Amino acid sequence: MKMMLFDLDGTLLRTDKTISERSVRALARAHEAGYMIGLSTSRGHNNCMKFIDRVCPDVVISSGGAQVSLDGEIIIMQGFDGDEAAAVISAAREICGDVWITADAADSDAAFFRNHIPPQDELEQSWGRSEYTDFSDYRRPTLKLCFEIHDEERAQSLAAALPGCDCIRFTDGEWYKFTKAGVTKESAIGKLCGYTGMDISDITAFGDDLADIGMLRMCGIGVAMGNAQPEVKAAADIVIGTNDGDGIAGYIEDLLG
Repeated sequence: MKMMLFDLDGTLLRTDKTISERSVRALARAHEAGYMIGLSTSRGHNNCMKFIDRVCPDVVISSGGAQVSLDGEIIIMQGFDGDEAAAVISAAREICGDVWITADAADSDAAFFRNHIPPQDELEQSWGRSEYTDFSDYRRPTLKLCFEIHDEERAQSLAAALPGCDCIRFTDGEWYKFTKAGVTKESAIGKLCGYTGMDISDITAFGDDLADIGMLRMCGIGVAMGNAQPEVKAAADIVIGTNDGDGIAGYIEDLLG
C-alpha cells in the first residue's frame, strides 16, 4: 500500500485557490495505478470540501493534524476541550490585544468560526461555510485556533505562555496556528500508520510551508514545491516545479510514464 499525501495551500492549490485540470487528471492516474491519495492541511475539514470533491481522497488530515478521516470516517480527533479553548483565546487577547481569531470546532458539523469578515472574493475562493462570533463566550471543544498577530515578539510571548500548545506561523501572512502540544501533521501521519498498518516509508509527502517540514522528513519521500520556503526545500528529498506551474502533475506524469 502506497500513498501520495498533499498539502493544499501553496502545494496542490494554485495561488488562485484552484486545482488545475492537469493535476486532477494526474491524481486520478495515480489512484488508478494503486496509490492512495491523501490531503494533509492546516485547513479545517469544512474548508477543504470543495477541493475534496475534486480530488476524492482516501485520507484527509485536517486542522494541522488534529483530525484524520479515512474513507470519509473520522478515525482520529485530538483537540482542546471547551475550557482549554477559552483559556487560549483569553491568553491571546491578554498578550496580543484585539486580534482576529478563527476556530475549527470539534463537532459533527466541523463548524468554522471567525470574528472578522474577509473580503467576499476571499470567502468565495478560499473558505467554506463559516459562522461569525466575537468569541466572548466561546467555550467549545476545538481542534485548532488561529490568531492574526502583527507583532512577532508578542506572538512569541503568547507561544511561551502556552506550553501546552504547538504553535507555528504561516509564512504567507501574520497568522499563527495553535493546536494541542504534539498535534502536528507528522503526529497524525504516525497515528494513521498505526491505525492502518501502512509503512511510513511508503508515503510520498508534498508541501511548501514550515508546517510541512516534519512530514517531509518523516515520510519515505519528501517533496518540496519550487515555491516552497527555503527551510522546506532543505528538508525535502526532491524539489519539483511550482504550484502555479503544475509541479505535482509533472512529477506524477514522470513517475508513471
